[in-house]
Amino acid sequence: MEETISLRELFAVLRKRLWLIVLITIIAATVSAVISFFVLTPVYESKTQILVNQAKNDQQLYNTQTVQTNVQLINTYNDIITSPAILDKVIKELKLDKSAQTLSGQIQVTNAKDSQVAQIVVKDTSAKRATEIANTTASVFKKEVPKLMNVDNVKVLSKAALGESASPVKPQPLMNIAIAVVVGLMVGVGLSFLLEYLDNTLKTEQDIENLLELPVMGVITTIKDVPKATNVQRPDVTARVPQRGETLGS
Repeated sequence: MEETISLRELFAVLRKRLWLIVLITIIAATVSAVISFFVLTPVYESKTQILVNQAKNDQQLYNTQTVQTNVQLINTYNDIITSPAILDKVIKELKLDKSAQTLSGQIQVTNAKDSQVAQIVVKDTSAKRATEIANTTASVFKKEVPKLMNVDNVKVLSKAALGESASPVKPQPLMNIAIAVVVGLMVGVGLSFLLEYLDNTLKTEQDIENLLELPVMGVITTIKDVPKATNVQRPDVTARVPQRGETLGS
């Protein structure tokens, strides 16, 4: 016979294990908050934009083919920006204590589709250092790219600026706590149903009726232990045997 579970039974299980679900959720949220606020190091982000065109002469005019060629070369410029040829000079100029490979992991170069503008995004644990790396990378690229490619028209459209109240891009404590709450609820609900599934004990008359499919005719209540009778002291009465020539009453 197939067993079916009604919605009422599901809600009964959740109500029964509500304390467990709430406890796991609170623990997950607390751990997430502690890690986000006290363990993870804040990371700041700074951006700068550059425009790169091919070298042109007086006879060369802008046309669709030239623009398309510049767009296709953007990927090449992106690789050049994160190459040791540029980053080694950035490290030397800023006197950074890291390798070009490590610095390359902090820099991301992106551009919109069909756009000649490249955006240099730098992430660092210091907002000031992130701004300096972004601006210095754009400056060094502008200076070095004509030596590497036939490009003489590099412009910095916008420099990275350090705001008065720079806020980190990660970690995001509120987002982390919200995710932890959702995960805690899921784990709590799942664990509640697992414990209910593994629990095969009979606790109520309803459990017996559901299992045997028979009505309960009677219930034996729990008989508490009868307290032991206390010993009551009786007056000390001793019998005396009357002596010869002595009456019982004397």
